[in-house]
Amino acid sequence: MISEATKSQGSYQNAFQTLQANGAGPQRVPWIERLRESAMERFEQLGFPAVQEEEWKYTNVAQIVRAGFLPLTATGEVSAAVGEQQLAAFTYPEARASQLVFVDGLLRSELSSLTGLPEGIKAVDFATALASDPFSELLREYLGRIVDYGDNGFTALNTAFIGSGALVVIPKGLAVETPLQLLFLSSSTKANLAAFPRVLVIAEENSSATIIESYNSVGADSYFTNAVVEIVLKDGARLEHYRVQDESTESFHIANTRADLGRNSSYETTSINLGAKLSRHDLSVVMDHEGAECRVDGLYIIGEGQHTDTHSVIDHKQPHCTSHQLYKGILDGKSRAVFNGKVFVRHGALGTDANQTNKNLLLSNEAHVDTKPQLEIFADDVKCAHGAAIGQLDEDELFYLESRGIHSDLARNLLTYGFAEEVIVRIKVESIKTQLDEAVLNRLHARLEA
Repeated sequence: MISEATKSQGSYQNAFQTLQANGAGPQRVPWIERLRESAMERFEQLGFPAVQEEEWKYTNVAQIVRAGFLPLTATGEVSAAVGEQQLAAFTYPEARASQLVFVDGLLRSELSSLTGLPEGIKAVDFATALASDPFSELLREYLGRIVDYGDNGFTALNTAFIGSGALVVIPKGLAVETPLQLLFLSSSTKANLAAFPRVLVIAEENSSATIIESYNSVGADSYFTNAVVEIVLKDGARLEHYRVQDESTESFHIANTRADLGRNSSYETTSINLGAKLSRHDLSVVMDHEGAECRVDGLYIIGEGQHTDTHSVIDHKQPHCTSHQLYKGILDGKSRAVFNGKVFVRHGALGTDANQTNKNLLLSNEAHVDTKPQLEIFADDVKCAHGAAIGQLDEDELFYLESRGIHSDLARNLLTYGFAEEVIVRIKVESIKTQLDEAVLNRLHARLEA
């Protein structure tokens, strides 16, 4: 394993040198060049995380290490395999005219459309942002500073390969009704491809918007997505953030999201995990200003051979902040899920209201869950609770439905949907609700009889 890891690190180092030598893209900007070089040095120090590390004890990334994935950005190639016909299957109707499309990590302007967005909001790739003084300064102020690339090798690797990322700026006082979709597609035209999506969202004072971050594939090949999303909410800003991961079940998906919340700001996020052979999402919400609030929901639905891992940190640093977290999982076949949720209430964070729940439904005797919700409280006058549950479908409830003439498969699906509905009903984008309805009712290999 050590020799494999060393060989894999070497291939990324070689790709990094090739990318630097090509001289294309934002890496020619001196401060970005320094950031990338520093991140690559950190990756060389850290390497890939191992199961001996506490935070990775249940998720073995040896398959990613062995595969020798090659970053497409190192060659500067652009895949032409994805066109408008393929794109339609992955576009949410609400965002048909408000969409940035990235294929294999690179922006495809001809497939993107922003005509549905109001004047003032900016959604551009990094190269365009760096050509404009105001946006260039925003990138310099926040890029690589919200998510610490020193935390683990994957985040460092993403930062080293920063390329065609997305900058989204919601101006002060602007309320954006139309959802903005950031669509990341794998073309699957090259085996063992690695892509490094990067997103920076800045919601200025008293603004509001909805962002859909989605990951899909037009094929079923093996590839690697390593994504980092940084979010800054200024005072009074409100953001609804939906994250839908539905990649090929032969792929690997590692992601890191962090949101920094300003005074009286509101962050609502729902993470949906459906695809990938192995997926891991690290989510961090930091409330370092009074009155901030967040709702962090999630739903993972996985089947035979899939492994999904969620690590979340909600950090209450200041008084009178509120957080509510609900994650639910549905597991079928020989699959495995990991949930590790930490809530910190720091000294002086009086009036904190924090609630955390993880519930899992096992549809197979071979499915396995490791769940560990955690509370660390260092302040008085707080209201905090956490809990976890793992179970199977209730046989009495199944018998009740079947005794009233409902087919056994339909009865199982109705009960499964009822379990997931608590998360689904909170989603405000109707097409995402429809997608989840289909995932819950049809993905689980049941034959429905109307």
